[in-house]
Amino acid sequence: MTAEPTIWGIHAGRTGEARSLFLEGRVVALGWRKMPDLRTLPADREVYKAKLREAYPAGKPGAIPVWAGQLFRFVHEVREGDLVVYPSKADRVVHIGRITGPYEHVDSPVDDYAHRRPVEWLHALPRTAFTQGALYEIGSALSFFQVKNYADEFLAVLEGGSVEAAVDLDETVALVAEEIETTTRDFIIKQLARELKGHPFAQFVADLLEAMGYRTRVSSPGPDSGVDIVAHRDQLGIEPPIIKVEVKSGSGSVGEPEVARLFGAVANGEFGLFVTLSSFTPQARRFAASKANLRLIDGDEVVRLTLEYYEHLDSRYKGLIPLRQVYIPEAIEEAAV
Repeated sequence: MTAEPTIWGIHAGRTGEARSLFLEGRVVALGWRKMPDLRTLPADREVYKAKLREAYPAGKPGAIPVWAGQLFRFVHEVREGDLVVYPSKADRVVHIGRITGPYEHVDSPVDDYAHRRPVEWLHALPRTAFTQGALYEIGSALSFFQVKNYADEFLAVLEGGSVEAAVDLDETVALVAEEIETTTRDFIIKQLARELKGHPFAQFVADLLEAMGYRTRVSSPGPDSGVDIVAHRDQLGIEPPIIKVEVKSGSGSVGEPEVARLFGAVANGEFGLFVTLSSFTPQARRFAASKANLRLIDGDEVVRLTLEYYEHLDSRYKGLIPLRQVYIPEAIEEAAV
């Protein structure tokens, strides 16, 4: 019995610049133009890594093994008869083809895609013909990858079957949405922690408070009494409520002594607000819970508030945290029968 072909996924560059080469040239191809003809290299991943470091000295250490793995598989693991799936960004069409020949190296002055395999394109279907899970898998961040989880779906299409697109939103959609949210949260926290250490983070928090409708005064850099920002609603800052804010941009959890120090600077009729990019210890949270005029904001809530008031932030912070608003499917719970 003949084994089913392996299914590979490939992208035509970040912006789809290799689309014409793929479809009109009847090939699939990878970049890394500075790499030589890969047939001249031993079938050894370590050799590929060494050659990539030599060709791309500015490449990040973590990226080199990933690049090497993609090139190695493209040359040594892809077989004639294997299938390849190419999701075109330009027309939102999924192209399915069959690899028809061995690896080729083309040193072209026209494009950067020197590493190629000939392909016969078999089907072109709109993205709506596939389930959300299959679309997610072929949306891999890698340029070249193996399709595993939804391979049967692409095989069914080639065999003349149809795939009912899961517009009823399976659990994969929820996982995709959750991953997007997690990635966005991590990006915001990392950018703030890396670019706004110390006093600059206090200035960011002040801008966030102003986006929420407060007026703020930020303390000068250096030692303070536990108060980095004073926030208020009125123009002069003399009418209640007055909010005294302390901020921490470090990664360690904030403990009760630090929270208590801020509370000690809060007079009758005032409020205390402690903002951190990390988290609070259970003791600190219990202390704050016992004070009606003390509020804690951790990294998760900093992200939530940043997203909620993003459009009102100063342009320098939008440049620091460049975000684009998108809509993602939300899982729909079926009504009980």
